[in-house]
Amino acid sequence: MPTHEPTIKAVLAGRPVSQDDVRAWETARLRKAARKIGLPAPAGELARARQSFADAKLALGPDEVRRRLARDIRRADAVARASTRLSRGRRTTSTCDLYVTGAGTAAEFVAWFTGTDREDYARSMIAANPDHFLIDTAPDGRQEVIETTGGSPLATRFLIDYSDTAEIVTQRDPAFPLETSGVARAGTGLAIGAVRHEFRDHGDGFHARLCVEFPQLAMPSMIKQHRMHLACEFSNWITFAFTH
Repeated sequence: MPTHEPTIKAVLAGRPVSQDDVRAWETARLRKAARKIGLPAPAGELARARQSFADAKLALGPDEVRRRLARDIRRADAVARASTRLSRGRRTTSTCDLYVTGAGTAAEFVAWFTGTDREDYARSMIAANPDHFLIDTAPDGRQEVIETTGGSPLATRFLIDYSDTAEIVTQRDPAFPLETSGVARAGTGLAIGAVRHEFRDHGDGFHARLCVEFPQLAMPSMIKQHRMHLACEFSNWITFAFTH
C-alpha cells in the first residue's frame, strides 16, 4: 500500500466540501464530545488532539463509557424507538461520496476496515471521529456502537451486524462491487436504521458511496449534520489505512 497521505474529495448531497471544512467540523466536535464524555478538551494541532482524545476515551474502558453516557443512552433509545414506530418502516438517508486518489484500491480499504483482528482496530475506530465513544466487536460479530449521531444532542447506543442486511431499504448499486452494510438495532432488537456503504475502484484510486438510513421522522438537521460525520470518519479511516 502507499504510505503517503491520499487525496480525498468529499461530495455531500451533490455539494463539494473541502477537507479544510471537514477538519474544521472535526475540531469543533472535539470540544463538544469532550464535554459530553466528561474529559478535558484536547489541545494542540488536530492530528495530535485527535489521537490524544482517542487515547483518553479508550483509557476509560467500555463500562465507564457506558456509565458516563447512560442517561443520554436511555433518552436517545426512547426517541429512536418512538420515531421508528411512527415512521412505520420508512427511512430517510444521509449520504456522502468520497473520491480517493493517491491511495490503494477499494478492496484494500475494505479489507483494512473490516479487519477486526488488527492490533490498532479499536483505536482506529475511536480516533476517526470525536463523536465515537465506544466501538466494540462481540464474539458473535455484532458491533456495539456508542456515538453522537450527526448533530444530535444525545449519545446513542446501537448494535450493528454486518451479516444482517434483510431490513436495509437502500438497494445495492451493481456498479459498486464491494460493500460493508448492516442493520442497526436497539438493545431490544428493534431495527432503528442501517448502513449501506459501497465501494468501487475509480481512476487511480476508489470511490466510496456512504449511506446511513434513519427513521423517516428523524430531524432534518440530524440528516444534514450526519453527512459531515460520515465525511470525517471515513476520511480519517482512509488516511489511517494507507499511511499507518
